[in-house]
Amino acid sequence: MADVNTIRTTAGSRAAQIDEGLRAHMNKVYGTMSVGMLITFAAAWAISGLAVTTDPALAAAQIGSDKYLTSLGAALYMSPLKWVVMFAPLAFVFGLGAGINRISAATAQLLFYVFAAVMGISISSIFLVFTGYSIAQIFLITSIAFASLSLWGYTTKKDISGWGSFLIMGVVGLIVASIVNIFLGSPAIMFAISALGVLIFAGLTAYDTQQIKNEYLAHAGQGDTEWLGKSAIMGSLRLYLDFINMFMMLLQLFGNRE
Repeated sequence: MADVNTIRTTAGSRAAQIDEGLRAHMNKVYGTMSVGMLITFAAAWAISGLAVTTDPALAAAQIGSDKYLTSLGAALYMSPLKWVVMFAPLAFVFGLGAGINRISAATAQLLFYVFAAVMGISISSIFLVFTGYSIAQIFLITSIAFASLSLWGYTTKKDISGWGSFLIMGVVGLIVASIVNIFLGSPAIMFAISALGVLIFAGLTAYDTQQIKNEYLAHAGQGDTEWLGKSAIMGSLRLYLDFINMFMMLLQLFGNRE
């Protein structure tokens, strides 16, 4: 009987240790993601401030009755450089995903923060197009939706791993449609992309959260702290992308334009 009690005590202690480790892992995922989000919006706000002026003497192009683009703004939003700015975050994502096994967890975290800054530059034009109140309002809505979906993905007993292939196909479809619409400029197609995008990234938020949890549970017993550190960074990246894309889609749908 003593042996049975010892086994039960050991098993219970092991389960508690895994639960504690999982909470710490998820806290790191959400914490890293949150820092990345702050970097993104700080970079976007700062760049938009440098890109716009009300002084005609500093103007490179006029975008309103009393609003002008500076030389930096004209370079970012009107020159061929805009294509580099637009697609740089996508290149970062593929590069980080491909090279994660060859770099340390600390380097991966640094690259994630660099990526967040690059993403901020890429989306900085939202401060020129939409009102500040509208951006803050949509950000709050996105935060509430994201938190609810991620909590459901973390706590649900339902296996939603089967959603993955359909959601990834949906993301590929959105990317292709968005690239095509750059040349078509169709408001109807943009509305459809945004509406479908909200649904797809809402599903990905729950799916990715459950996958991050399951990946930790599958590797927790191996004691590979370096792998777990990298896993937390990649998990942060996945949830960051879910959040930022859902935010951008909702902003396109419901944001009030300047």
